[in-house]
Amino acid sequence: MAAAVTRTVADVMSQPVVTAGASDDVGGVAGRMAEHGVGAVVVVDERRAPVGIITERDVLGCIAAGVDPATAPVEEWMSGPPDTCTPDDDVVRVTRRLSDNGYRHVPVVDDGQVVGMVSLRNLVSEASLEPVRQPGAMEAPRGLAGVIVAETEVGDVRGDEGFYHYRQYDAAELARHCQLEDVWFLLSRGHFPDAAERAAFDADMAARREIPASVLATLPTVATAGDPTPLEALRTAVSLVAAAEGMRPSLDLTPAELRSDGERICAVIPTLIAALWRLGEGLDPVAPDPSLGYAANYLYMLTGTVPDPGLARAVEQYQITTIDHGFNASTFTARVITSTGADVGAAVVGAIGALSGPLHGGAPSRALDLLDEIRTPERTAAVVRDKVSSGERIMGFGHRVYRTDDPRSVLLREVAQRIGGDRIDFAQQVERTVVDTLAELKPGRQLYTNVEFYAGVVMERAGLPPELFTPTFASSRVIGWCANICEQAGDNRIIRPSARYVGPPPPQPLPDS
Repeated sequence: MAAAVTRTVADVMSQPVVTAGASDDVGGVAGRMAEHGVGAVVVVDERRAPVGIITERDVLGCIAAGVDPATAPVEEWMSGPPDTCTPDDDVVRVTRRLSDNGYRHVPVVDDGQVVGMVSLRNLVSEASLEPVRQPGAMEAPRGLAGVIVAETEVGDVRGDEGFYHYRQYDAAELARHCQLEDVWFLLSRGHFPDAAERAAFDADMAARREIPASVLATLPTVATAGDPTPLEALRTAVSLVAAAEGMRPSLDLTPAELRSDGERICAVIPTLIAALWRLGEGLDPVAPDPSLGYAANYLYMLTGTVPDPGLARAVEQYQITTIDHGFNASTFTARVITSTGADVGAAVVGAIGALSGPLHGGAPSRALDLLDEIRTPERTAAVVRDKVSSGERIMGFGHRVYRTDDPRSVLLREVAQRIGGDRIDFAQQVERTVVDTLAELKPGRQLYTNVEFYAGVVMERAGLPPELFTPTFASSRVIGWCANICEQAGDNRIIRPSARYVGPPPPQPLPDS
């Protein structure tokens, strides 16, 4: 990369400098600014030594305060005494000083007298400079690993301890002992429901499962045009629902209105997934059954048959374990979009896009692919060694956060053992061998099964095809997304990080046409 050009202040400063006296009136100074096309005037004493600066912003402040500029003395509106530089100072050093102190203009002084003015405008238009950090800027690790970007009451992941929680409750224990609607209420409303609240919530959410008629009419096209995956089709369908429901920017909504929009999206997404899947298979959609719970109704809408209660409970427990998991890629995406003031639908569509990547929500089916590739327990170590030597990932093992057993995997192993099936014994044998082999090949890495490994086993046993694994993940993670959306909107500041430019030093002359 070409070296940055080093120049002195004398190369870029404006001269002659426009000056004023402290007793001059603000109106006259404003006229001088307009006449000379400058944004600041240096206030000098009788020796031409700088005593202050008055800028366009100061003039506007005078007018906004209701003061007559023609009678207002400059000394009451100027800032000063100003920081200064010399003609021989290094441009990069002066630029950093401007940035670090929030200055836009610095007088250039030689032998005690003002001889010019240097401004950011000069530096940007006439100099080729090193990048300048904004005040308070800091370097962050790749992937923002370990960087705290917000405060949250939704939940947290404590990877070293193998523990994560929703609000103040152990998430795995919630999955063991609660129904999904209880956990949904907790995330959305902030507390566990009493009996009356739960009954009202169930009735309200069941009624909100229906797809708007205008959207339902378009779903056959959405499900088949271009042969989309169910998750790709879901992105479009959620956008259509948000439009049909007239969802407005979060910036314009009360907390109750925003929460209502979120709950509507959460209620309708399982219906959209099931309808799109059936339409893609050449089948008619099945209307939701208000008498069934979240998970049982989801399976019912997929098959048209009321599911076995044990399998419905297994899917429900999987859904509970995946409602939220810290500031993962999709949740952070939803919060970034919400920070712009966008509507709930836009934030959820963006989160679905992030979830579609195989390094995030697309891994359960790939974990089953690993079992299919291994075929027999005896082949496990050889397959793992081959993959590690070729630099491949072992899907279903290892996690960015956990350095011990993933509590979701522990729970789903219990679920898989309870519901049985041909895969479970094989999966457990594979798990033990993979963990032991990885410990040998990657000492100190502590690579254990993650949620995807047993999630695939459980969902396959419940009759879900691999194409629906990630959409099923989305059917519950949307509850966590919406809790985070509401929290972000409730104490919002637009998320706007910086990047380090590493291209050729600007500004370069334009190429000849």
